[in-house]
Amino acid sequence: MAAATQNQALAAIVFLYKEVLNQPLPWLEGLDRANRPARLPTVLSTAEVQGLLGRMQGVKWLMASLLYGAGLRLRECLKLRVKVVDFDYRQILIRDGKGAKDRVTMLPESVVAPLREHLKRARALHDADLANGYGDVELPDGLARKYPRAPYEWGWKFVFPAHKLSTDPKSGVVRRHHVYENYVIRGVKEAARAAGITKHVSCHTLRHSFATHLLQAGQDIRTVQELLGHSDVSTTMIYTHVLNKGGHGVKSPLDRLEQGKATYAVTV
Repeated sequence: MAAATQNQALAAIVFLYKEVLNQPLPWLEGLDRANRPARLPTVLSTAEVQGLLGRMQGVKWLMASLLYGAGLRLRECLKLRVKVVDFDYRQILIRDGKGAKDRVTMLPESVVAPLREHLKRARALHDADLANGYGDVELPDGLARKYPRAPYEWGWKFVFPAHKLSTDPKSGVVRRHHVYENYVIRGVKEAARAAGITKHVSCHTLRHSFATHLLQAGQDIRTVQELLGHSDVSTTMIYTHVLNKGGHGVKSPLDRLEQGKATYAVTV
């Protein structure tokens, strides 16, 4: 079992005896938790990223381009609001990211024009919803109670709205949410297969590739840390493993042989 599965099972047992059965087991509290193994992130080369994005189009291409070009997490991309995209300063303000933190990241120049066109279509969709008696959107942290008209304002709309209206399970209100996450996940996986990429590729792989390629280009690691929203630079340091070019930059003895290129013979 994975470490997270073991720890979750242990926490469930502790909760059962302590809170439900009211029979605390002190010796359970002292058990050692399973440690998650250190894993290096999967990183695509620039050619692989180009091949993957080249096999995507429309909204899927635009979202994948932001995942790679701005280092966004999938949930951050899905939850983008119109008002946080700053075309003049070429930046995106990420609100309530991982750890409830805000940060500013770049808006890639190559997506500015496509994103403007996409927002024009999203605005037309918003106007149609208003005309049909809908048009509100879910707001975070009870802002709808403080600003009753805010849910109907264009600036609060999701950058990537869903194709259909849906009923909010909490309030029962019919409104337009953002696109479902599987919409992008499937698009990335299908594009990776079409590009012939054998690595395990996910939406988060594009964020890993964003950080690694910035470091390869000579960007300061502190800058990359801020763009990613990491609290500790040691988290960002994990992306330097690719810069070592395998084996901590040590040249293989096979490559030092004077015999030149090795021959590869197949015996049938």
